[in-house]
Amino acid sequence: MASPHSPKQNHLLAALPAEDYARLLPNLELTAMPLGWAVYESGDRMSYLYFPTTSLVSLLYVMEDGASAEIAITGNEGLVGISLFMGGETTPSRAVVQSAGNGYRLSATVAKKEFATGGHLQHLALRYTQALITQMAQTAVCNRHHALDKQLCRWLLLSMDRLEGDELKMTQELIANMLGVRREGVTEAAGKLAADGLIQYSRGRIKVLNRAKLEKRVCECYAVVKKEYDRLLPYRIPGLPSKGDSLLGS
Repeated sequence: MASPHSPKQNHLLAALPAEDYARLLPNLELTAMPLGWAVYESGDRMSYLYFPTTSLVSLLYVMEDGASAEIAITGNEGLVGISLFMGGETTPSRAVVQSAGNGYRLSATVAKKEFATGGHLQHLALRYTQALITQMAQTAVCNRHHALDKQLCRWLLLSMDRLEGDELKMTQELIANMLGVRREGVTEAAGKLAADGLIQYSRGRIKVLNRAKLEKRVCECYAVVKKEYDRLLPYRIPGLPSKGDSLLGS
């Protein structure tokens, strides 16, 4: 069982072979990630890689008029700041904490040095990036072709997959901003799910009451994303020797 604050609460860090994890551990800094905190803004040069443990981070595109829409969500399955190791250094998107919690950060200097070795962290991070690209693409398709209640189901399931427990602290207004829709639409969609006994919503808290029914209600987009994450980030990464604590999510 992971301690209340442990880097191994992040699945990528937990998947590292023991000696790689031990080498990185002194450089991993526990970081509070409060609700609404901008991990990075559009055009920022990345100073750190962030590995969420008990928080959720939304990757957003913001339009000139201030309207925004979520393009992906990251939690304990991944990391925030892929442009740091992809060579671009900056990105036009912004990253905002949508569910408060903690994470660990690794300085750009240490991360780049680690990536230059072409080792296990690089391999895991690149596989994660491919999975993230799938999520971004599927989000675009889902927002264009599927009804709002289906989108909400997808969003809830992806969020729950990246948090412990079955409850999410989130207002309908914030959900509307993430999905790029009007609050009234989210209220109606959430009301349908609540009336059917799938969720319970009160005072900014959403609790999933029946995940099995939620999975039956969701569109195929959720399964596409989950399947790709499971394929690319299995418990043991093919081709990587495992030593000690190298199980994903252990």
